Amino acid sequence: MTEPTDFNGKIIADFRANGGKVGPPFEGAPMILVHHTGAKSGTERVTPLMYQQVGESYAIFASKAGAKVDPAWLHNLIAHPDTTVEVGTETFGVTARVAEPSEREVIWDRQKERFPGFAEYEVNAAPRVIPVVVLDRTK
Repeated sequence: MTEPTDFNGKIIADFRANGGKVGPPFEGAPMILVHHTGAKSGTERVTPLMYQQVGESYAIFASKAGAKVDPAWLHNLIAHPDTTVEVGTETFGVTARVAEPSEREVIWDRQKERFPGFAEYEVNAAPRVIPVVVLDRTK
């Protein structure tokens, strides 16, 4: 196996080698690996993202570091909501859904409090409202 040279590839390798923990720039942040299928291409992909535990579910944030456009993974999860995630050393199925506005507001405000960089993303992304995606575990 060759060493990953891309940014996400290095984070994924670090995550898997260290039981779900990663080093800089996300050291100490809760990380999840989200598997998704390309909406148009059908290509299988894995994206490392910060998450927030919401009850038995996981919230992820389509911030794209404050870009004016949504990340491709969001479109992929909308097209193919039944997928798999990796949290720590566990891999399991989830169904993705975009949070409704009232649910989103509570989750988003909590994320900005815990990780102030998300407030900056919100300013930079405006007028785009950053979607919050809830990953509900499937049994």
